[in-house]
Amino acid sequence: MTIGRSLPLRAAIAAAVLLLQPIVPTHAADKIRAGKAINVIWAMVPVDIAIHEGIFAKYGVEVEVATMSGDAKLQQGLAAGSLDIGLAGGTSMVFAAKGAPIRGIAAIAGAPSNFSVTVAADSDIKTVADLKGRLLSVATSGSFPEWLIKRLAIGEGWGPTGIRTTAVGGFEASAAAMQTHQTDGFMGATEAGLMLEEKHVGRVLNTMEKYVPRFHNHVLVARTEVIKDQPDAVARFLKGFFAAVAFMKANRDKTIAISSEVMHMSPAVISKTYDDEIAMLSTDGAFDPEAIDVLKASYVEMGMLEQKPTTEQILTTEFTPVKF
Repeated sequence: MTIGRSLPLRAAIAAAVLLLQPIVPTHAADKIRAGKAINVIWAMVPVDIAIHEGIFAKYGVEVEVATMSGDAKLQQGLAAGSLDIGLAGGTSMVFAAKGAPIRGIAAIAGAPSNFSVTVAADSDIKTVADLKGRLLSVATSGSFPEWLIKRLAIGEGWGPTGIRTTAVGGFEASAAAMQTHQTDGFMGATEAGLMLEEKHVGRVLNTMEKYVPRFHNHVLVARTEVIKDQPDAVARFLKGFFAAVAFMKANRDKTIAISSEVMHMSPAVISKTYDDEIAMLSTDGAFDPEAIDVLKASYVEMGMLEQKPTTEQILTTEFTPVKF
């Protein structure tokens, strides 16, 4: 009888204890629609790493990634509301100064070590000095690669027109023009040059960090509506993103394996890319004021704006430096 009476008593006590426990509400993860401007830029891989390794989930965000065909398409997606956050070139923040409903929220990468001059494998151009007076192609006139060519020429003491340029279209057109010797090479993503090098049709001549040492080559931007209405979700997205960067810096082999699959490039190309570019990735997304000044000046030099915008017009420091 004693035992029989104690069982209901124990059950009642257990129930009372449960009622006294703090109630922790459970919420579905916030969904973020992110867009990568292009798939051949390795600096944008942290978003894929964060998904693959479940890092975003740890911060309560569910991220869906779409790959666009360039910054222009990325901006269209943001303006239309089909994307919340964009992984873009630093020059894309100029759209905010032009009235687009976006702001930069964090810096992804610094000096452009992932941009380089690529020449044909059989080219007589062996050093940077051999580029004087030569013809390099870019995708479009007034573009970031064209600006880099001018910076290279100025840095070598030849003046802004010391290297000639021509706009031929995208990567495939530039590679074809180079291989048929219609041009002497092109300015583009180092990863693309390494792919051509692997096929023995191209050769990466140099990278560009020497010529633009203070710069934000890639940034994260977000719609102003998302910044205003979902600041906590934006903050947690950034925590996941830069936690992924930390993972990448600590896990070379696994990062190469995931990157190779995501970018459809060989492990050999990604291995070289990792070694060349891992140091340029920001660990906390903080904006460098000097780099921002160079970036703002580039908008004028490329003919995008008539005068330099204010920092507040193009970015917010509300979320940086990111701590996780």
